[in-house]
Amino acid sequence: MAMKIRLARGGSKKRPHYSIVASDSRMPRDGRFLEKLGTYNPLLAKDDERRVIMNLERVQYWLAQGAQPTDRVARFLENAGIREKAERNNPKKAQPGKAAQERAQAKADKAAAAAETPAEEGAE
Repeated sequence: MAMKIRLARGGSKKRPHYSIVASDSRMPRDGRFLEKLGTYNPLLAKDDERRVIMNLERVQYWLAQGAQPTDRVARFLENAGIREKAERNNPKKAQPGKAAQERAQAKADKAAAAAETPAEEGAE
């Protein structure tokens, strides 16, 4: 059985509250799970200790059984000191989007055209 430690969403519309659960990866996100391991409340401040609450003993048990944490849960575990901090690489993060690149190109073309026009008039 492929096990995951992941978030199950709860709470009302625009007021999310997540449970950290151990479940079979084939089950739906908010569906059946084997054990609730903690909670995550993204509405609390980042420095609030109640933002992420985990039963670390049970998390370590499930990791020992072969459960794989999702990206977000892995970050929680890194902050708790259970997992090694993973090297992340997103080379496209610093690049602007397609529309921004088009706007920058149009601006550069316009500036180049404006720079050429006065130079030609002054040469005559």
